[in-house]
Amino acid sequence: MQATVKVLVIDDHPLFRRGVRQLMAIEGGFEVVGEASSGHDGVAQAMQLQPDLVLLDLNMEGMDGVETLRNLRSAGCMARIAMLTVSDQDQDLIAALRAGADGYLLKDTEPEELLRQLQQIISGRLVMTDRLGEHLARAMRSPESSVPRGQPAFTSREQEVLGLLADGLSNKLIARQLDLSEGTVKVHVKHILKKLGLHSRLEAALWAVEQRN
Repeated sequence: MQATVKVLVIDDHPLFRRGVRQLMAIEGGFEVVGEASSGHDGVAQAMQLQPDLVLLDLNMEGMDGVETLRNLRSAGCMARIAMLTVSDQDQDLIAALRAGADGYLLKDTEPEELLRQLQQIISGRLVMTDRLGEHLARAMRSPESSVPRGQPAFTSREQEVLGLLADGLSNKLIARQLDLSEGTVKVHVKHILKKLGLHSRLEAALWAVEQRN
């Protein structure tokens, strides 16, 4: 039997937090174990409650969602973190993913679709609302993009890892698919980033997606 997913909701709108709690209660498989109305409170609760999944608003008073996300990661939060926001702006999407988000979802998503996307995030995939793919592609091709072009000399294993990064898989899922240890996958990712001159898994994934197009 699959364990219930413990959820922390960080959003400064009480009605939205209540709606998420009600949705989770109806669906089953999820349990809201905490609510926070600010980034500071959210980080503190995440450290105390150790949730499996954090739903995080982008636009909050004081510490915004991206800053909260950075603080969660720097504090050692191991939960899957999904931005749940009204913003479909390119710069917000890229900033959140580069700060360590595991998903970027829009608040106007249908409830059934939202739950499906959250299940994918829990399973280890990088997920975003379908219509944001165009925004991501446009951001990748913008003059400000730091993603390099060209084809460095990758080993066959690095090519496999890079392809799975582009599919949105986490290190754990890549390790399972390639029958490697998670530590070995991390080493391959480190080598890939060095060869590309990049600083994050996301940038490497973006580069790999662009090469497919």
